[in-house]
Amino acid sequence: MLRRRSLRYVVLAIAVAAAAAGVVHAQGRPSKGEQTLKYRKAIYQTMVWNFGTLSAMAQDKIPYEAAEFQKRAERVAFLTPMLSETYTPDTRSVEGSKLKPEMWDNRADFDQKLKDLVDRSATLAQVSKDGDAARSKAAFFDTANACKACHDKYRAD
Repeated sequence: MLRRRSLRYVVLAIAVAAAAAGVVHAQGRPSKGEQTLKYRKAIYQTMVWNFGTLSAMAQDKIPYEAAEFQKRAERVAFLTPMLSETYTPDTRSVEGSKLKPEMWDNRADFDQKLKDLVDRSATLAQVSKDGDAARSKAAFFDTANACKACHDKYRAD
């Protein structure tokens, strides 16, 4: 009888643990919006990583190295088109987003600003292939201004 009782407790303990794990798993699973925001932030973080070196070179804080500048410019140009798929309605009220709510009422303007960033970063990558420091730096500042135009209007700090 003791064995049966022990077995029941073990089965009951396993059932309770499984149920608790299910609840924790359900609570721990990020929503589609949360996943999309995480993806957006990862793209921006990778852009910032590359943008930092471009900025330092463009401002003569570190020596201009054509090959390094080109590599990082191409990375930024590769990343910027990915951003458009991260501004989905399911991210609208996700905690941790720095997007101002007014973007949703001005979506066409936001999309145009994002397109400007994509276009300018593509130009930056193209110009950087020539290795001309002055032209590359000018293209960087055009790209940075496209970032700033959107951040000034739609990013909450």
